[in-house]
Amino acid sequence: MLSTFRPAVTRSISVAAGSFSWDDVVHISLPSSFQDDPSDLTGYFEKVKLCNRGSDTQSEFLPFVIDNQIVGYVHHGFAKHLKQYPNVFIFPRDDCGQFGAYLTLHESLKTPEDRTHAVGDVVKCLGEEVIPGTRNEYFMWLTVDNHELCQLYPVTSSFGASNFFSLERAAAPYFGIKVYGVHMNGYVEREGEKFLWVAKRSQTKPTFPGMLDHLVAGGLPQGIPCGENVMKECEEEAGIPRSISKGAIPVGAISYTDIKGFSYKRDVQFCYDLKLPESFIPENQDGEVEGFMLLPVTNVANVIRRTQLFKPNCTLVIIDFLFRHGYINPESSGYLELLQSLRSGTCF
Repeated sequence: MLSTFRPAVTRSISVAAGSFSWDDVVHISLPSSFQDDPSDLTGYFEKVKLCNRGSDTQSEFLPFVIDNQIVGYVHHGFAKHLKQYPNVFIFPRDDCGQFGAYLTLHESLKTPEDRTHAVGDVVKCLGEEVIPGTRNEYFMWLTVDNHELCQLYPVTSSFGASNFFSLERAAAPYFGIKVYGVHMNGYVEREGEKFLWVAKRSQTKPTFPGMLDHLVAGGLPQGIPCGENVMKECEEEAGIPRSISKGAIPVGAISYTDIKGFSYKRDVQFCYDLKLPESFIPENQDGEVEGFMLLPVTNVANVIRRTQLFKPNCTLVIIDFLFRHGYINPESSGYLELLQSLRSGTCF
């Protein structure tokens, strides 16, 4: 019901995923619906904070070290489960060195392939009870240009560095590895006004079901370049042919660090803009999107400022879009602080 969205403090609007309709989104987005100040950046700061929780608990995590490089962080509580597998994980003390107590892999695991299979077996054994959302992706494959690529995430010390091994996406935050993704804002221009395509996630999605999303977004698996991944996701999520998606422009990245319980998310999202023809209508191909709506950029900004209807990390990418396209200006109090906060995590 629309009345759900009429509290006195509009920035605290919050509903359970899936309990709102597109009509509700339109109502919330209208400038005339609420008496608030569009130049007030408070709502944006709240979204950044939502993606950067738990910094006060960093001391509860051990560095995960391979070849003298920190590749992740593991909570002491999660580490107890890993101690059951001494042929895979060991816990040296480096009291005179740079790491102190830390986690590493057994010295017998020398190649990326050996490490991938050994850690994968542990993740499989621990299962859903310890690592929710595990999909046993060591046996899932995707094909790009006739090359088979494992649907896993590379474990590296930094973007583009040598791959130590590969890890299933659900396990990534439990090992605190840095994960990269691609997020694309698809927009249309009509008579000098910009509109953004907004997606509503399927109710069957394991994460953030029924929430608002970008037109296109996805993780960056091992072995696929960012640009190629954008075109693949465009096809799967919105039915955008490569003849159009090849025009997507890389415009930077956002980053955040979100710590909750045993999970240590260190995410970097590469941002893309794609100007779409006015006549193009997106069509989901993989069943992960419930529907799409084209809204004026200012209206999308209102939804972000006023609600928590968007998947949290998507709000950061859209806020970045608002900066780059002049919808947030230096006259707003907190302009530079908000701009800097979009890269609160380490990007490299």
